[in-house]
Order: sequence, then structure tokens, then C-alpha cells
Amino acid sequence: MESVIELRNVTKNYKTKNKQIEVLKDVNVRFDAGKFYALMGHSGSGKTTVTNVIGMLDTPTSGVVLINNLDTSKVNKNEEADFRRDYIGFIFQDFYLDEHLKAYENVMLPMLINNNIKKSERYNKALELLALVDLNDRIEHYPHELSGGEQQRVAIARALANNPKIIIADEPTGNLDEENEELIFKILKQLSNDGKCIIVVSHSNEVLRYADVVYKLQNGILEVRQ
Repeated sequence: MESVIELRNVTKNYKTKNKQIEVLKDVNVRFDAGKFYALMGHSGSGKTTVTNVIGMLDTPTSGVVLINNLDTSKVNKNEEADFRRDYIGFIFQDFYLDEHLKAYENVMLPMLINNNIKKSERYNKALELLALVDLNDRIEHYPHELSGGEQQRVAIARALANNPKIIIADEPTGNLDEENEELIFKILKQLSNDGKCIIVVSHSNEVLRYADVVYKLQNGILEVRQ
């Protein structure tokens, strides 16, 4: 199995006015292509910190983060942005769709900074991705005209725009009902079956039905949940 992410002895500390808080303690973990990973833990346990470190949105206090065998500490800011664009897709609980853009335009947004996708190809690629999440009949709709589940599916399509190897989803079903939650997890599971590395932060036990590996983060320590 191809390892696309590896954390070696990663720690992350935050300083407050009166003390230093150790959020991650000597984390050693790898994530492989073609697997669905669930990351669980109580609020404030550091789950989002882990995904931010993996997604190059934050840097560890110590330790090494390898993505596609690249030591992320060795790249400059421009290289980091390019690498994030090409390898990582993000899905968030609050969708973060542009209210002034139609569904297909929201999906096209990440392509605008990708020189490998021709301008003439963007529209058709957006339609293909919306079809993948079963939104063929919603391509011209604005976010306010879509249900929460539909908006999240647009966000998934947008995360796939540049065909990343890694999808990081931070509480992607937190604002959805049970039916849409199940649908979103099924889509993410299919993406893992198609070879992508899927990392989902979730409080929902529903994710356990889909995950190949479940990690629990507690007291800064990441362990496989038994």
C-alpha cells in the first residue's frame, strides 16, 4: 500500500499568556492511499490540529511531516501553496461556498490557479465532478437554492477539482441530517475505493461503518481505536 502521509515524532505546542499547552505528543502515524481514516476525540482534543498539520495549514513544533515523501518543512511558502493545491482537497463542516457563484462555478474555483487544467476544460470538468456526486440537475443553482446536503456535495466536488491524492474532511456531516450524513460518507468511501486517501474528523459514530482505520486522539496521543 502506498503511503502518502507520514508523521514522525510530531509534537505541537501552543503558548498562552500563563502556560504552554501540548496539543500533540510525539505522534507517529502513516496514512495510505486507498483507505478511509476516521479521526475521533472530544472537542478540544486536537483533531483539527492534526489535520491542519497534515494539510500544511499549520507547522508542528517538532517532528517531521512527509507528504508523498516530501518533507514539508523543506518547502518555501510558494512551493507549499502549490503542493497543497496539487495534493490536498479540503472539505469543511460549513461548506464555504461562494454565495454569488453557481454550483459549477464554485467547483471551477480551484481550477483557476491550476495551470495544468486548460480554461476550455474547466466547465466540462466541473460538470463531471457534479455528476460524480449526483448533482447533474443542480449545476446552475446558487448555494441558497440548495439543501445542506447538496451544498456539501458541491463542496466535495470542489475538493476534487484538482484531482488531489488526499481529501481532508473536518466534520463534513456536522450540519446534516442522518440521510445526508449517510450519503456523504458513502461518497467519501467510494473515493477511498478509487484510490484516494480520505481523512475524516468526526464526532459521529456513523463514520465507524465506513472507516478502514479509526484513530482516537486523547491527551495529545493518537492511538488506533480498538
